[in-house]
Amino acid sequence: MKYFVDCCAAKGGDGSEKNPFNKIQQAADIAVAGDEVIVKPGIYREAVNPKNAGQEGNQIVYRSEKPRAAHITGAEELKNWTKVEGSVYTARVSNKIFGDYNPYTTLVSGDWFIAYFIAHTGDVYLNGKSMYEVQSLDEVKKAEPSDAAWDTDFSRFKWFAQQDTSKDETVFYANFLDKDPNKENVEISVRKNCFYPEQEGVGHLTLSGFVVSQAATQWAPPTAYQEGMVGPHWSKGWIIEDCEIYESKCSGISLGKYLQPNNDNKWLKTKYKDGTQTERDCICQAQIEGWSKEKIGSHIVRRCDIHDCGQTGIVGHLGGVFSLIEDNHIHHINNKQNLAGAEIGGIKMHAAIDCIYRRNHIHHCTRGIWLDWQAQGTRVTQNFFHDNCPPRRAGKEIKAEVAEDLFIEVSHGPTLVDNNIFLSARALKLATQGVALVHNIIAGSFTAVGRGTDNGTPNRNSARYTPYHFQHRTEVAGFMTILHGDCKFYNNIFIQQPVCTEFAARMQINAHNEWDDSNFIAGTFPYENYPTSEEWKKQFEGYCGMGSVTTDRYYSELPVWAEGNLYLNGAKAMSKEKDAYINSLEQVEIGYEEKGDKIYLKTNLYDLVAAGKIPAEALKCKLMKTEDIAPAFEPEQNYENPDGSPIIFDTDFFGKKRSENPIAGPFANASESKEALF
Repeated sequence: MKYFVDCCAAKGGDGSEKNPFNKIQQAADIAVAGDEVIVKPGIYREAVNPKNAGQEGNQIVYRSEKPRAAHITGAEELKNWTKVEGSVYTARVSNKIFGDYNPYTTLVSGDWFIAYFIAHTGDVYLNGKSMYEVQSLDEVKKAEPSDAAWDTDFSRFKWFAQQDTSKDETVFYANFLDKDPNKENVEISVRKNCFYPEQEGVGHLTLSGFVVSQAATQWAPPTAYQEGMVGPHWSKGWIIEDCEIYESKCSGISLGKYLQPNNDNKWLKTKYKDGTQTERDCICQAQIEGWSKEKIGSHIVRRCDIHDCGQTGIVGHLGGVFSLIEDNHIHHINNKQNLAGAEIGGIKMHAAIDCIYRRNHIHHCTRGIWLDWQAQGTRVTQNFFHDNCPPRRAGKEIKAEVAEDLFIEVSHGPTLVDNNIFLSARALKLATQGVALVHNIIAGSFTAVGRGTDNGTPNRNSARYTPYHFQHRTEVAGFMTILHGDCKFYNNIFIQQPVCTEFAARMQINAHNEWDDSNFIAGTFPYENYPTSEEWKKQFEGYCGMGSVTTDRYYSELPVWAEGNLYLNGAKAMSKEKDAYINSLEQVEIGYEEKGDKIYLKTNLYDLVAAGKIPAEALKCKLMKTEDIAPAFEPEQNYENPDGSPIIFDTDFFGKKRSENPIAGPFANASESKEALF
């Protein structure tokens, strides 16, 4: 059955092409497996609550008739602004417009949210872009720029709201600078979601080709109900494709956790149990309540443009397992810097079990991807990362966390990172174990190696015990602290970029910081003191049959492997890597440039090879296979495909085949470095 929706149609339509519905919700109330809802161009100011699930292989499809011409928004227009003084205006709205959820009395809050700034879930938008909330009318009038904001100029557009309880109205004040709000498009967020089922288990839906924007979403930590502007709400088999998703207060897409009333933000509410303990409780409870491969996850998010969200572009815990995130453009996340906490990134996923993140372009985010807890069977491949730390401005200190392209935290692996290009000053934060990096260009540093895995208590042990799972399943096989190491580095190209003065200072100040050493030197050298496989195994010789002899060997650092890597421009190798090629004489350039609507890698590396200044033989390496990489220690699981089949690393960044005698880095041959990346 096909249903048609047209926002310009009269009320009372029957959903036929000649007599369409005028609200998407009308179709969402009745569509069942196999149905298609075709939505004509226009603005749909509604929160669509799909009522029925599709079936595996028989989706309910919601499709914009013209790609990105149907726009679902959580905002309403706000007109009739009156001048207060200068460029400051005011407007009022009846609180009846909000129903039972007023975003201007609801504060952003939740576990791991740092409330250094009072923020409401609502926002005011000038021509589709959210202005900056402040705490008083006086701050609105001053319109001072925010030093933390990435877009300093736009940060002068301020707003403030207060309640007139006598009239049951929300009163807005805003500084529009050189704009006249009565001539511009000014909107306020009204709804908390845009396309999101209220009930759990509404699976096998497809959302295709829509623009979705401006919802008043709440902070989404792993220990709470994780809502987003769009999301499957604890179900299976959604496809979100070809959409533009932007200006969610917190998260654009949520693949995440369902509501556990007894565990919802418990750490925030009571503080009696540590946050990591409540997270362990959440995971175990979810297993009893139906978290399984058969019921949850296996979503696809592809070819979407996700940008300008306050917390994350995509968030999830438990509900995103077995998912595929591919060919997306994720950018400008958390750039306002008005939200802070340990749940921020272009993608922030807990329990990315058997998830694949491939061919995504991720940039200008406060952290690109953050894989936190249970990154097991996870693969990050063929992605391009750059500018995922705050901009460096002369004379201005970076107040926020510096961040990086990819953060893998307290997971046991296996986490496979292959055929990517990392160009941010910090490439990977590795407070974890069980990671293999194969055929990447890494023009940034490794940070937090050997640290960042305890809870930071001043006087007592506070190791974080995190779960590992039965292979390719959700069931917990055990809990263990992070021993560190168990990392593998094969056929990568490390390139040192210049280190700015502030970053150099951070390295000195934070050298012994237990959370993050602020290292900005590229290469594997942070693993210098880790054992080789042979050294590690020697600890266990002669202990058979000796019972419970006291020993440290079960809690020592795990071994590290490295082979076939290049280190250029001062990038540093660990000394135990015997075949490392190190060249600090030639100045290797690395960056990117935009030409029209295409983006290209900008490097002279392969020109230096062609000129013989870097020998071609230095790039030659072994064709790697799953069998060549030691399994992740704790789960005893290979670096393999989600179906358990082995991987041959014969496919490069572009999907082209490598020869039996490949070169290091993400390209099958040097000429590909001139091709458009995206």
